[in-house]
Amino acid sequence: MKGRVLIVAGSDSGGGAGIQADIKAVSALGAYAATAIAALTAQNTKGVFGVLPIDPAFVALQMKVVLEDIGADAMKIGMLANAAVIEAVAAEYEAQGGNVPLVVDPVMVAKSGHFLLEPDAVLTLRKRLLPMAAIVTPNLPEAEALTDVPIRDLDDMRRAAELILTFGPRAVLLKGGHLEDDRLYDLLVSEDGETVFEGARVHTPHTHGTGCTMASAIAAGLAQGMGMTDAVARARSYVETAILTAPGFGHGHGPLNHLHTVRDYP
Repeated sequence: MKGRVLIVAGSDSGGGAGIQADIKAVSALGAYAATAIAALTAQNTKGVFGVLPIDPAFVALQMKVVLEDIGADAMKIGMLANAAVIEAVAAEYEAQGGNVPLVVDPVMVAKSGHFLLEPDAVLTLRKRLLPMAAIVTPNLPEAEALTDVPIRDLDDMRRAAELILTFGPRAVLLKGGHLEDDRLYDLLVSEDGETVFEGARVHTPHTHGTGCTMASAIAAGLAQGMGMTDAVARARSYVETAILTAPGFGHGHGPLNHLHTVRDYP
């Protein structure tokens, strides 16, 4: 086991996204996962049926005790629900020195359409967390919410990613899964330039938790000392296989096969 990742995110009772997906992804890639749970959700493959935010001070306390004892080589931020929790997470990260790579997945809306971040918290996310991020990993609706730039093609993705860079993160991975195209484009942009990852779209409903999984897989790579482009490339490959081998559970957007890297047991 190499690399320690502290995950700060919401719990998914269905196990396909959130903290549950994060732990599976980090573990499947050979790193150690610790957590600070920022919200509880009651959800399954068909939707989100309730959200219970955790007290901001308790979220910060979870981070503090883990970082002061176990430590972390990278952190992954997922669903934070509201502005008060975002402020608490940012303050604790700064209090602990802010010296490990921060992967920010700006979780705003579930695949079912349920809002997971209060609308008035978007500006707080942009001002407090993005400037500290080693990489931010929005999908297209999240990028549109952050930038007010409509995104319809790869050129629009470039414009949005460049604008997000001005908010302070060192890199942006803009995920193009919401484009209506048989080709799938993910765009990695940083001060060093851009990389376009291209592949065939997998037509399947079993994509619940892909964003959480991708961000955590990137965090595992950074915690293990990989460069940003290599960490993103490995994460994309891992997620693609997890989609292709999804178990088909549930009656809606089903979970991925996070454990395809683990050998079978009888």
